Amino acid sequence: QVQLVESGGGLVQAGGSLRLSCVASGSIFSLNVMAWYRQAPGHQREMVAQIVRGLGIDSADSVTGRFAISRDNAKNTLFLQLNSLKPEDPAVYSCTASLAPVLYWGEGTRVPLSS
Repeated sequence: QVQLVESGGGLVQAGGSLRLSCVASGSIFSLNVMAWYRQAPGHQREMVAQIVRGLGIDSADSVTGRFAISRDNAKNTLFLQLNSLKPEDPAVYSCTASLAPVLYWGEGTRVPLSS
C-alpha cells in the first residue's frame, strides 16, 4: 500500500512559477513509474510528466520546456516544477505511483490562475 499526498498548489499569475510536491508514505525507490496528471474542468485527465524507472523522463508536448518532474528518493518525494504558466495550465494536479499491478493516486492539489 502506498499513500500519496500532494501539496504546493495555489493561486498564481500567468507567467509565474510553482512547485508541487507529492510525498509517498513508503519508499519510492522500488516504484516503477511515478507521474503527474492534471484535469481541468470540462477536460479529460491528461498525463503531464512521468519518471519511468530505468527509462527516464517523459512529458507532454504542451509542457515540455516549461515543467520539470523530479524525485528525491531519500525524501520519498516527487516534484513538479511549473514555470511560465499559461492560461491553459489551471487544473487539479495529481500524482500517481505504479507498483505493478497496482496504480496509486493522490487526491490532488489545485492550481488556479489569478485573473
